[in-house]
Amino acid sequence: MKARRVLISGAGIAGPALALRLLSHGFEPTLMERAPAFRSGGYMIDVWGTGYDIVDRYGLLSSARQRGYVFDRLKFVDAQGKLLSGFGGDLLRRALDGKFFSIPRGDLARTLFDLIADRVEVLFGTTADGFRQHADGVDIDLSSGETRRYDLLVGADGLHSRVRELLFGDEAKFERYLGYVAASFTADEYPYRDESTYVSFARPGRQISRYAMRQNRSAFLLVLAEERKPAIAAHDAQAQKALIRATFARDGWETPDILARLETANDLYVDAVSQIRMPCWTKGRVALVGDAAHSPSLLAGAGSAFAMLGAYVLAGELHEADGDFERAFPAYERRLRAFILRQQDAAARFAGSFTPKTRVGLFLRDRVVNLMNVPGVGVWLTRQMFGETFPIPTYR
Repeated sequence: MKARRVLISGAGIAGPALALRLLSHGFEPTLMERAPAFRSGGYMIDVWGTGYDIVDRYGLLSSARQRGYVFDRLKFVDAQGKLLSGFGGDLLRRALDGKFFSIPRGDLARTLFDLIADRVEVLFGTTADGFRQHADGVDIDLSSGETRRYDLLVGADGLHSRVRELLFGDEAKFERYLGYVAASFTADEYPYRDESTYVSFARPGRQISRYAMRQNRSAFLLVLAEERKPAIAAHDAQAQKALIRATFARDGWETPDILARLETANDLYVDAVSQIRMPCWTKGRVALVGDAAHSPSLLAGAGSAFAMLGAYVLAGELHEADGDFERAFPAYERRLRAFILRQQDAAARFAGSFTPKTRVGLFLRDRVVNLMNVPGVGVWLTRQMFGETFPIPTYR
């Protein structure tokens, strides 16, 4: 092999997925993670189409489904909790040939991480401060003060990738902000539970959704429209909560109860709804994978699937090329780029319909949702929106 030792930055989904596939191909991956320990939280993600197929290809379908949820109904309600629109989850499963379930992002990440935790070195609380590429490797300066040499460096460190910043420059050059901010958190013993149902309440430019989880927990997803990307530090929970309170404070339905639980939430996640669009994902001995390379946005619901897909293809192409990254990296991009760009375009169109910014938009959204109940129409619309799948290659 021309390249064997690989340092992967990021222990979310893309990083462990890549480490797992590299191990299966005989490489020696090391995992590096900014957080001091494995992070298990996260919002609910849907697994369908290519996502379903790639989870299956990793051999994780059974365990993921056991940790996951099958929602039987989606409904939008008014301020009194009365139904405005909705449809049954069986429609999605029919349209997608049964390949549809939901799982908390942290549970999927844990499923992957558990498979490699005892097989690779994991450097928690560590980031890259800089690196220098040479003809025979990459010297990486770690935040611990240590400098290590690897054959390859891979940035699997998400939307706000440190490796991408070091390799290509400031995030702002590649970020496409879609005009929304999303927040998620969980709470114990929330009194209102609609089992197996995803419930949403919306006003123009903002929306709150909830769903019941196991062990009497409930999860909440809040989306708010912001014309300009708000300047909120990633770890400033008080400022994040203040933004949410200011946006939703006067709304009806269960909003006061949900905001009360926000105050004590210890797993709050807040971020801009943005895409990452780059002219290339590799440079020299350094590559990007997952959201670091091509985030489709949080609202697309497919970022985790694309992270696993990208990891699978990158590892496979390195194996096919016997570790020759100069052949493998271009092949990795050729296989995925056109598909990813189409999915990003679709996700950008979907963001506005997910949380309409006007009363007319909300009215039209409810009409379209109810139209899904018309025999044949719902299946056709679902296949139009989610039907494209990627032909996953088989590697030696």
